[in-house]
Amino acid sequence: MENDDVLRKPLVSLAAITVFTGVYTQSLKKMGATYLFGMFLICCIALPDWPFFNRPLSQWRTLNTLDAANHSQSRLKLYPVRLLILTAVYASAFYQWWNFVRA
Repeated sequence: MENDDVLRKPLVSLAAITVFTGVYTQSLKKMGATYLFGMFLICCIALPDWPFFNRPLSQWRTLNTLDAANHSQSRLKLYPVRLLILTAVYASAFYQWWNFVRA
């Protein structure tokens, strides 16, 4: 990654949220679930090499050679179906995590 702050800030925030959850609930299970849920979200949002994955599936085995024209495009393209699927998955995961922490 070119800019480490993109990953550093969510990780520091996750650490603070995990500690707060552990202190508030006094449960290692809930603290661990918060950490795993947060890492899942961070890995799905911040880590993917989007220009690499936006290529056709058959070209994933070749090296990614980006020219200057590709760098001028926005980092993420908006795909409505992908957005709906990700929203449903994240909403479901958040709901399950919230019920676990609240119980």
